[in-house]
Amino acid sequence: MNKQPNVLDWGVEELATLNLGDERRNQRLRLLVSQLAPQPAASLPQALPDQAALKAAYRFFDNTGFEEQDIIASHLLQTYQRCHQVALVLAVQDTSEIDYTEHYATTGLGHLATAKQRGLLLHTTIAFTADGLPLGLLGQQQWSRDLAQLGKRARRKQLPISEKESNKWLVGLQSTNLAAAQAADTRFIAVADREADIYELLAAPREANCELLIRACRIRNVAGGEHLYESVAQTQPVARVVVQVPARNHKPARQAELAVRYHQVELKPTSRKQAALSLYAVLAEELAPPSKAEAVSWLLLTTMPLQSSNDALQMLEWYSVRWGIEVWHKVLKSGCKVEQRQPADFERLVRMIAVYSLVAWRVQYATMLARSGPEMSCEVVLERAEWEALYCAVHRVAMPPRGAPSLAQAIHWLGQLGGFSGRKSDGEPGVTSIWRGLQRLRDLTTMYVIMRPPGDVGKD
Repeated sequence: MNKQPNVLDWGVEELATLNLGDERRNQRLRLLVSQLAPQPAASLPQALPDQAALKAAYRFFDNTGFEEQDIIASHLLQTYQRCHQVALVLAVQDTSEIDYTEHYATTGLGHLATAKQRGLLLHTTIAFTADGLPLGLLGQQQWSRDLAQLGKRARRKQLPISEKESNKWLVGLQSTNLAAAQAADTRFIAVADREADIYELLAAPREANCELLIRACRIRNVAGGEHLYESVAQTQPVARVVVQVPARNHKPARQAELAVRYHQVELKPTSRKQAALSLYAVLAEELAPPSKAEAVSWLLLTTMPLQSSNDALQMLEWYSVRWGIEVWHKVLKSGCKVEQRQPADFERLVRMIAVYSLVAWRVQYATMLARSGPEMSCEVVLERAEWEALYCAVHRVAMPPRGAPSLAQAIHWLGQLGGFSGRKSDGEPGVTSIWRGLQRLRDLTTMYVIMRPPGDVGKD
């Protein structure tokens, strides 16, 4: 009798409309993501139950009958549904390097920052709620750079935007527009960092329920003969706000008090073919930065009309949600270890990244869902056998309770398995402790099911 725990059924639900050209492929992917999600850091031989499953997984990634976009297509539809259920979606897009410099056998890769670095670029758009819950991917692009183009920046600047790498931002906005069209009653705000300060993006067509919130970095001219920064900086502050500056580059976390200003501006076009743009700018600058510390300074551009200091502060709050995509990248790289996989070529790698992108989202979603909906049953994330095994392991008892614990409680226990101490000063478990906890929970659940009497698991 097979006593292995049932795999999570979330893969079946999330990929219900999957179409890879063959139902056997569809079933394989649904099973694969369900098997990988509980142990995202494991290698394929570690994660899969037997040699047959392992060979089937390798055949799946070897298959050229579908593209990486086909892998995430069903998930995108589910994301649209989740977006439809909320009033506001922050569509955050960002780029990350997938570094494969040490994987000499993997072919088809391009250069990264230097000729010696090899890998690919990953640009993803993720939908977040205002409190940071990731609703899912809205789009994803993967590509490798041509080494022959390295060092030819001046020539690339002469190309139309459609032929530049920066076109990724417009493609990301198209993904957001598509989602906005599918959820017309939801307000979408496309959020991006300084790299997205591109005139073509600011001027790009948008759905009526889609706005932009972009961090500015360029010296732009505005009507009246001034530069963008000066035109906002000379206005009176409308508010002060204290923000947490996270630890970075061996510098400790700290608090910073910012003065906030906002101003309506008219950007002058960068070419004769473009029209002027009327936008609002929000400037938040640190008042008294510590010595040798880089002062906090945010200059944001938005298509949304701002009428008050509260509106300006709202822009800062929404932009801060952008940090969530950095967390997702961390889960993908450190939790799912995509830079340590060993596919033979670029095509296999992009398919593998697409699969692990779904797994990374699931880990982050479970972590944040416990914060936004703590009283939910943990069975929205865990199978009954899993939470029973989790309870017994943490409490060192033989019998679990009859009713499922709350999601918040289960996530705390899962974090404990992953090294989270749970002290009051520690806050909530983060994604690192969650993916480590999931790794341990898989083994605990397997042993729990084996040791229980037949038919006893999940019995009320």
